[in-house]
Order: sequence, then C-alpha cells, then structure tokens
Amino acid sequence: MTGAPLLQVRGVSRHFDLRNGLERLYKPAARSLVRAVDNVSFDVWRAETFGIIGESGCGKSTLGRTVLRLQDPDAGSIVFDGTDITRLGRRALLPFRRRMQIVFQDPYASLNPRRTVEDIVGQPLRVHGVGRAAGRQAAVTAMLERVGLPAESLQRYPHQFSGGQRQRIAIARALVLQPELVVCDEAISALDVSVQAQVLQLLRQLQRDLGLTYLFISHNLAVVGHFCDRVAVMYLGQTVEVGATRLLLAEPRHPYTRALLSAVPQMRRADRRPRTLLTGDLPSATRPPAGCKFHTRCPAAMDVCRTTPPALATLGDGRQIACHLHPG
Repeated sequence: MTGAPLLQVRGVSRHFDLRNGLERLYKPAARSLVRAVDNVSFDVWRAETFGIIGESGCGKSTLGRTVLRLQDPDAGSIVFDGTDITRLGRRALLPFRRRMQIVFQDPYASLNPRRTVEDIVGQPLRVHGVGRAAGRQAAVTAMLERVGLPAESLQRYPHQFSGGQRQRIAIARALVLQPELVVCDEAISALDVSVQAQVLQLLRQLQRDLGLTYLFISHNLAVVGHFCDRVAVMYLGQTVEVGATRLLLAEPRHPYTRALLSAVPQMRRADRRPRTLLTGDLPSATRPPAGCKFHTRCPAAMDVCRTTPPALATLGDGRQIACHLHPG
C-alpha cells in the first residue's frame, strides 16, 4: 500500500458513565464507567475493506460511530484524509460528513416509516444543500437504479419493501452524497442468508464502481473472510490482533482469535482445526481485569498476563498482536 491512509485511528477510547442523579455525587466514577472502546488504533487505506470482528458487546458498533464522530471520543485522535477531525465543531465537521457515511444494522428501524423513498434517500442532499429539487430527484433516481431498485420506488414507503430492499434503500441513502468512507455496521446480519449474499455482491460492485472504502463491522467470520482485505479482532473494547484477512484466519496467533475461529462449524473434516475452549464468563466492562483483559479466560495465561497489559506489537509477517506470547 502506498500513500497515506484514508483513515488513521490512534489510541481512541469511548467510555460511558452509568451514573445518574444523586449517584454522580456518591458513587465513584471508576466503578460506573463502561469502557466500550479502550485505546484502539488502526489504519484504513483507500479502496480497502477493513473488517472489525468480535463477540457481541465488545465495542464494534461504538467504535464505528466514534470514528464517524457520531459519538465523541474521550481520548485519542481520528485523522481523515490528513485532517484531524477529533475535536472539530459541528460547522467545521460538516464537510467531512459528506465524505463519511454509515449503513446501520436494522433496515426496519433505520428508515422513517412516514417518509417516501424519495424523501429518505434525498434527505442527505437537502441537509447539505446539494443541487436544486429537480437535480436532487434525478440523483435519487440514479442511485436507486444503481442499487437495484426501479424508479417506481420513489413514492413508495418502507413498509412496502422486503428487508433486503429496505437495506438497498439505506445503502442508496448512504451513497447519494458520493462519500469516500462507508461504515457498514452489521449491515447484513438482519437479512436472510440468500439476501445477505446479494447485498454483499452489491456492496462489492459499488466499491469497484465508486472507489469506496469500507469499515465493515460484523460478527460473522465467514462473511469477513470472504469480504474483507484486512481485519481487526476486538475483545472488551480493545484490538487484540490486526492483519491481512487470509493470514489471520488461516494462522491465528492470539488465543482469543483462535477461540473465535474454532467455534465456527466446519463441514469438511480437512478444514477442522483443534478446538480452543474458553472457561469462565466474559468480565464486566465496568470492572475489567488487571493486566491483559483476556487472561481470565485464556488457556495460555502466564503470570505476566495478570499484571501487565500487553502492547500492540508488529510481527514479522506484518500483523499486529497484543499478547505476551508474541512480544514482537
């Protein structure tokens, strides 16, 4: 990869305070903070699909929203195309909103049921003052046709479409401003398996045609293995392994990555890998363990794991890993 990354995330953290009312006076903040994203760093290159995987609740969606500044980070920096957008105000951030968009998980909840498709897809154009009414309608029609929906869809409402068609509408809304970066937040997980394949094929074609860069959030390892160029594995708000998808899925180094992959059913005996069984429950996000957050469930935990958090080190094959077993 040449040139500078389109997106650079450095040490980003996002915490949520669970206290309310009088609790803020009497309850220590340290015991009520959910560390949803905790010191995460990675780069995303132009026209790349960068995947983020992990168990439910590990912070994937919060990370995606924080990268887009839909939520403000508590620490770290977010650099988009050479500009630090971490602390930009609403007005200064507006031009970057056009260049970064998101497709949400649930197409039944992310579309306003009282608006027509023309209103829904055309709203970003109106918000950003792009073109006049006739030009906006033409842009909406062209984008609907690009995602595989006929022009007759303009005056229909979301309830008149299937789940897969609704997600196509959501994709059209995200792309109508011609963004460079699109966050796909579990964008196919609410769809039937056959429809998932169609939407993935559509996303791939749109990437080739429009030069899009994807931040692809998913818990489906099979989809990530098929769709993503590189992938980051998250556990309790932190990245534990980052690398090329084929390399990481074929030869996982971190014990947590191995456990995730061994949990995927393998139909062919030749594809089956040794099982990595995890013991214990997922620790509380408000009181994570000292040292390596994974040590309470790790079958290879050492004494140093219980006291010292591992740094994200780069190995000889180019991948990054946060594990005392692989210090780099």
